[in-house]
Amino acid sequence: MQRNTGEPLCAQIESVLSYEIADGTLSAGVQIPTEDHLIVRFRMSRITVRRAGQNLVNRGLVEIRRGRGTFVTLPRITQGLTELTGSVEDIEALGRRAPARLIDKRIVNASEGVVRQLSLIKGRKVVRLQRVRLADGLSVSFEETYLPLEIGEKIITNDLEKQPVFSLLEHKYKIPLLEAEYRLEAVTAEADAAEALEIAQGSPIFRIERASYTTGGAPIDYERLHYRGDLVRFVTRLLRSSSK
Repeated sequence: MQRNTGEPLCAQIESVLSYEIADGTLSAGVQIPTEDHLIVRFRMSRITVRRAGQNLVNRGLVEIRRGRGTFVTLPRITQGLTELTGSVEDIEALGRRAPARLIDKRIVNASEGVVRQLSLIKGRKVVRLQRVRLADGLSVSFEETYLPLEIGEKIITNDLEKQPVFSLLEHKYKIPLLEAEYRLEAVTAEADAAEALEIAQGSPIFRIERASYTTGGAPIDYERLHYRGDLVRFVTRLLRSSSK
């Protein structure tokens, strides 16, 4: 490390590490060396190394995973909003693995919002699933799924860490998914979503409410999907009306 270049010492460390990320020496998803290792390697103080690391975080080149260390940022997952697809399909289309971690599955009283979305009678019970969707081992989305009791009781007998709900509905239970209504907004992570996604409470996330419909326009699946804002982006393509 050259100490007499006029460039701040933390910037020199940042430059070396960013070059190693760019040339693949430190590949996407790999944990970067610890502070102690970098102190020895660059013969710099802890505060200098820490500042360099924070600069890399600010540039989006690395991310801190609580209790695990600092990792090279993975490419963002791009999800198109042009057709009805599940999270697994979107992630696997990018060549990445997309297992789930099941947090909870149970029968609950349907809230007013769930009653409305699933067109139920007030007081009915539903099946609620809570899962974390992973991409190559990294928590990407926290998913709450609500299903009418009759089909939900069948769904929860399956391995929900390996089998997507959409696939079970369509292929095992022969319930076609024909269309869906999406509502997307940018919000800050509340406690449950932050814990599931391993991010700080208040971090920016995307929240999607999605109601999916089967034959005859009957609602069959209602989801609240919470996506990490730093790992996922959404794209769509719109046609302009010829009447404009």
